[in-house]
Amino acid sequence: MRVSTRWRGAVAAASAITMLTVPPAVGPAQAAPTAASAADMAQQLTDYINAGSPDGRRAVNGLATDADWTGPTRKLPPIPPTVGVGPRQRGFWPAFAYSQVHPRVAPPGANDWNCKPKAGQNPVVLLHGTWENAYDNWAAFAPALKKAGFCVFTPNYGRTDLLDVGGLGTVLPGANGVAKVSRSAEQIDPYITKVLAKTGAEKIDLIGHSQGGLLGRYWMKRWNGHRKVDEFISYGATNNGTTLLGIGALGRGINNIGIDVLAPVTLLVGSAGIDQTVDSPTVKYVNNRPPYRDPDQRRIYPDVDYTIVGSRYDEVTTPYDLTFIRGYRNVRNITLQDGCEADTSDHVSMSYSPRAVSIALRTLDPKRFDALTCAGNPWFFSF
Repeated sequence: MRVSTRWRGAVAAASAITMLTVPPAVGPAQAAPTAASAADMAQQLTDYINAGSPDGRRAVNGLATDADWTGPTRKLPPIPPTVGVGPRQRGFWPAFAYSQVHPRVAPPGANDWNCKPKAGQNPVVLLHGTWENAYDNWAAFAPALKKAGFCVFTPNYGRTDLLDVGGLGTVLPGANGVAKVSRSAEQIDPYITKVLAKTGAEKIDLIGHSQGGLLGRYWMKRWNGHRKVDEFISYGATNNGTTLLGIGALGRGINNIGIDVLAPVTLLVGSAGIDQTVDSPTVKYVNNRPPYRDPDQRRIYPDVDYTIVGSRYDEVTTPYDLTFIRGYRNVRNITLQDGCEADTSDHVSMSYSPRAVSIALRTLDPKRFDALTCAGNPWFFSF
C-alpha cells in the first residue's frame, strides 16, 4: 500500500500519450468504495485540531500528504530561474516543441522581477501541469495577461529524474511537474514568497492548469498559502482526481483491496501522476475539510474566491466534472462550452483557448473585461 500511493500522479502524466488512441468519451465517476485507513483517520484528527487553533494557525503540522509514503524524501532544489523569453504561440504543440529545445525559457510577458502591480491588482502566478513547463503551458496566456497590465510570474516546478521516481517523461528536457505534489508544494512556497517580496504585494492571484490547480490548493492548505491568495482559477484541474477514462479508477480500486498494481506504473509515469488519480491520499488530503464553525458560511477559505473551469472534451481529467468543487458559496464552476459550443478545447489546448483567457481576465478585473470571448479552439490538435 505504501508504494501504491506513488502512482496516482503518474497516470495523469501518461494520459497525454493515451489521448492519441482513446476517444474523449466521458462517463460518471466510478470511485471504488474503501474503508477509512488509519492514515485517513489520523489526518481527520489533525484537521480537527487545526480547525480549533487560534487565528487559523496550525496547532499540528499535519501528516504528509501520503502518510505511508516511503519513497525518496529529499527536498527539491529551489525553483530555477527562467532564461530568456520565447515567442508567443497559438497552440500547445509548437510551444511544446520549442520548450524541448529551450527548456528554461519563459513565456512572453512573464517573470519580469521589476514589475510592480497597478493599484487594485495582484501579481498573477501561473502553475503548469504534469509533464509541462512554464512556457508550453502559458505561451498564450502569459502575454495576454501582461497586455492587460498584470505582473505575471510562472515557475518550472517539480523537475526530478528517473531514479527519484519522476517517470520516463524526465527524458524530455522540458518535462516538469513530475515529483510528488507534496514536494512540489514545498518547492513553490519560497517562490511565491519571493513574488510578494519583489512586487511589494500582499496577495497573489493564482492560476493553475491540471496538476497546477491541485498543487495550488495543496500549497494553500499545507503551507497556509490561502492567506496569500485573492483569486484562485483552475483549468482542467485534478481537484477531485481523475479516473483517466477508467484506467486510474481501476488501478486505484485494485490497490485499495491490497494488490499494489500502481507501484510499477509510477516508474513509468512519475509520482505526480499517481497523486492525481481518484481516491488518492493527496486528493483526499486536499479535499478533507475541518468541521464548519458556521454552517451558513460554506466557504473553503473565507478570503479566497474560486473559479473552476472544465471542458466537456477533456480526456485527461475524466469525467470532466470531477474538476468542479461543489458545495461552497465562494466557488464558481464553469463549463468552457456553456455559451460557446465552438470551443472544443481538450486538456492540453485549454490554456490556448481565447475563451479560457477571457474567463481569467473577467475574474481578475470584471470592470475592464466584462465580456467573454467565443472563438473556435481545437480538440488536441492545438497548433
